Amino acid sequence: MRSRFSPFAVAAMLAAPLFAAVPATAQVKPDAPAAPDWVKPRGDAQRPEHGERTYSLDTLFEALKVAPDEASAKAIEDRIWALWMVSGSDTCNVLMSRAKMAADGRDYGLAIKLLNAVIELRPEYTEGWNRRATVYYLQKDYAHSLADIREVLAREPRHFGALSGLGAIMQEIGDDKHALAAYRRALAIDPHLEHIGEVVKTLTEKVEGRAI
Repeated sequence: MRSRFSPFAVAAMLAAPLFAAVPATAQVKPDAPAAPDWVKPRGDAQRPEHGERTYSLDTLFEALKVAPDEASAKAIEDRIWALWMVSGSDTCNVLMSRAKMAADGRDYGLAIKLLNAVIELRPEYTEGWNRRATVYYLQKDYAHSLADIREVLAREPRHFGALSGLGAIMQEIGDDKHALAAYRRALAIDPHLEHIGEVVKTLTEKVEGRAI
């Protein structure tokens, strides 16, 4: 899920502490769907070693916090997404590409089936969970989307796209307090997220009132 650039932008998460603070009844509206039972890819030869990838991400996230302008931030964001998209599996790359095509064509059922296969093949691959969370969101299946967002953030707590997506869901189910917390967490990681600053300002006034 992205804000300006993630899959969640097609329709417009917080780490474990936020989910622990969200009452179960607040996660899904009573009339929301019940939870049912269900880049640029690189080949294996180009897959970076885990330590190298972690070092690169750490460096990029530090740079993102101090990016001097939106253009610089966007370039760093793109590099982060490029690393996140590395599955280490040619099969996963094909499945992800087909899932995107299915979702773009609004064949969400097929997209979910393809992403199920990605997750079964590579459960450690964060973007498989993130992409499926997006498709569930587009179906307004917030229960499943939140469950997948939890998986994303368990693997990458700095996933600003997932945090932005979490904020969007919290807003849609009427939980402005936790939406604000999610958006603030996303901005702490990436201060240049498009539109999120304005949303935070609006929600702050709504949740906490205007400053005197």
